[in-house]
Amino acid sequence: MILTNISELKTIPKRIISLVPSQTELLHYLDLNVEVIGITKFCVYPGEWFRTKKRLGGTKTVNTNLFKNLHPDLVIANKEENIKEQIDFIAEHYPVFLTDVHSVEDGYKMITDIGHLTGKAAKARQLVKEIKQRFSELKPPKNRPVAAYIIWQNPYMVVGDNTFINDMMQKAGFDNAFKSKSRYPEITIEDLENANCDCVFLSSEPYPFKQRHIKDLLQHLPNCKINLVDGELFSWYGSRMLQAPAYFKKLLKDCNK
Repeated sequence: MILTNISELKTIPKRIISLVPSQTELLHYLDLNVEVIGITKFCVYPGEWFRTKKRLGGTKTVNTNLFKNLHPDLVIANKEENIKEQIDFIAEHYPVFLTDVHSVEDGYKMITDIGHLTGKAAKARQLVKEIKQRFSELKPPKNRPVAAYIIWQNPYMVVGDNTFINDMMQKAGFDNAFKSKSRYPEITIEDLENANCDCVFLSSEPYPFKQRHIKDLLQHLPNCKINLVDGELFSWYGSRMLQAPAYFKKLLKDCNK
């Protein structure tokens, strides 16, 4: 079954499978080393878990046959990261907690819910408190730099509204040039030229942008500050959010030079 309420799980799980890298990292932060028995091949943090835990394929290519020998009593998945048909199949046999994170507030709720589900409520609440404190120390400028966040090329795809990354950009002090578009729209180089961006972010994931891509874009955007950015710090909801405010502060300073 897919849990529609965390109270539906009557006992604290002892055998957990995580199908989302950022949530796997959160489970480690919550000290669930023994309880987590399976992860994906993209769950590279922590390194010890990547080397020792059973890997069940990719986030969108889960090998459901491997579940039979693991007998999980909780599977943690995500609506955007995982494939609906696979999650529906898994839910026919095991309890699934399906997260859906579109904002920083959603991230706080997800952390708290997973804390309650796994018997780590106090540690999860403290984590949320620390993240909120660090974000409160960010002081966005009155005139926010206009930024485009690019996640793909050929075609170019950017971050739009109703996404976790968009909310992180806003919290960081940037104004998303494509906030009027929904989710992850395709754009042209002409769209970028007409967006009047102060800075453009080339994310490290899912497309691995490199220095050469900056050179290509500068031919079209000679007056724009173009940065390679850490996609994990913009898109990983969970304990990684602790590191984001300090990173955003440096990025904002760099874009304002």
